Amino acid sequence: MTVTTLWIHPFNGIAGDMTLGALIDAGADADEIRADLHKLSVDGWELNTAEVFRNGIGAVNLTVDADEGHVHRTARDIIELVSAAGLNERVVARSTAVFEALAQAEGHVHRTDPDTVHFHEVGGIDAIVDVVGSCLALEQLGIDRIVVAPVTVGRGMAKSAHGVIPNPAPATMQLLEGVPVRGLDVQVELTTPTGAALVRALADSFGPMPAMSITASGFGAGDSELDEHPNLLHVVVGEAEATSTEQLIVIETNVDDLSGEYLSHAVAQLMSAGALDAWITPIEMKKDRPAATVSALVEPVDASRLGALLLAETGSLGFRAHGVSRAAIERKVVTVDVDGHQIRVKQTELTTKAEYDDVATAAAALGRPARDIAREAEVRSKDV
Repeated sequence: MTVTTLWIHPFNGIAGDMTLGALIDAGADADEIRADLHKLSVDGWELNTAEVFRNGIGAVNLTVDADEGHVHRTARDIIELVSAAGLNERVVARSTAVFEALAQAEGHVHRTDPDTVHFHEVGGIDAIVDVVGSCLALEQLGIDRIVVAPVTVGRGMAKSAHGVIPNPAPATMQLLEGVPVRGLDVQVELTTPTGAALVRALADSFGPMPAMSITASGFGAGDSELDEHPNLLHVVVGEAEATSTEQLIVIETNVDDLSGEYLSHAVAQLMSAGALDAWITPIEMKKDRPAATVSALVEPVDASRLGALLLAETGSLGFRAHGVSRAAIERKVVTVDVDGHQIRVKQTELTTKAEYDDVATAAAALGRPARDIAREAEVRSKDV
């Protein structure tokens, strides 16, 4: 069994319009995307595409002409627009995840409740078209898995609705926490909050192009031409084996002077920082001292960063690292509604399992047994 995979190569950053342009260049139908976007209860916009060249490379440049002026919408406003449009369920789930990620980031930066934070730049029609249009394009291309190479950011200062702010924007940096990044010494906003949110919400993994049979590729162009680098976003579509083997790193250290609470905290910090898995193994050290090995499975690009975090959280003086091969059954996550609560469900060829955190939250709010909610979500997910 193969899985349709999208590799995103943000060698010069990523933005919403560049993402949609690249997906259209890779074969998504712009007219079909326009027709679906018109199902949103938002008028007064036009989606335009044009073929341009950046450093001799042909690409799609996408622009959204809108006449609504400056409208400040909350994430909830936008999610309600998307939910009411009658779009494909995976398009709705992906779009919702992107705007929820933006809300969390903006809420953190502005010290505001994510549910009430008002979007400025990302609340207008152009950002809605970029995000929902990109999710529509992903569905058209049949994308099941998304892999993203390290995201490139610039430096300096940038203008925003709040005035002059650092580049990368604070919300962008919040969204890229735990994501492999690299910087270029150019005073240009290479990665926007919308682009970072697409990566944060939709990427299944990070790293180089996975082993796959390429079926299409495309370039999305930024509006300006840069002297230093082609202002392009590169995407590649291909078919990968569902159980394709990938090379990963295990980092670990032995600890004999930490209580269980701090060991558990170290594991939680590694997971939140981007480890693929983390665990504690009881061991006996010299002189029969009880101890533990704290281990984490990480992408090669993250080994140094997460190794430093492992040392900081455990107080150890060093860590070991060794390569491993992992073969994993392909999975996907769908979202279903259970009595007004969104429950994520992980699906593979062999299993279907509701996400415990979502189930527990819904159970506490509804006063229902968690097992009942999990079963209902899993049954509903079979129709998605």
